[in-house]
Amino acid sequence: MGYEELLEDAYSKLPEKTKGGERFEIPVLDCFNEGTKTIVKNFQAAASKVRRTPEEMAKYLGKELAVPATVEGERLILHRKLRTDVVNKKFEEYVKAQVTCKQCGKPDTHIVHEAGQRARTLVCEACGARGVVK
Repeated sequence: MGYEELLEDAYSKLPEKTKGGERFEIPVLDCFNEGTKTIVKNFQAAASKVRRTPEEMAKYLGKELAVPATVEGERLILHRKLRTDVVNKKFEEYVKAQVTCKQCGKPDTHIVHEAGQRARTLVCEACGARGVVK
């Protein structure tokens, strides 16, 4: 058996690639309706995964969904009945706008509030890029 045949045999025995190797996945919010409220059970865990404060995320979701939002322990309470897919879509938009770096696409960022400036700056710890966050 020659080198080429051995190589083909080795390649045929390798498993298929199933993932793109991306280490960060946007968490899915676990929501349910209780009366006229929508409750997100895993809100604290999602906040820690994207490395943002629950209060900051609740403020964004409240504004985007046009609903009062309060954080109670591990949960977020949205004071209106909403569908789960709508809440998750807004959360994905939040992660893309205020967590992932616009240059390299990695989630290793933090937001800086500079003194005397109204604008907040998204600073990437992976590539060093800086950009204004709305």
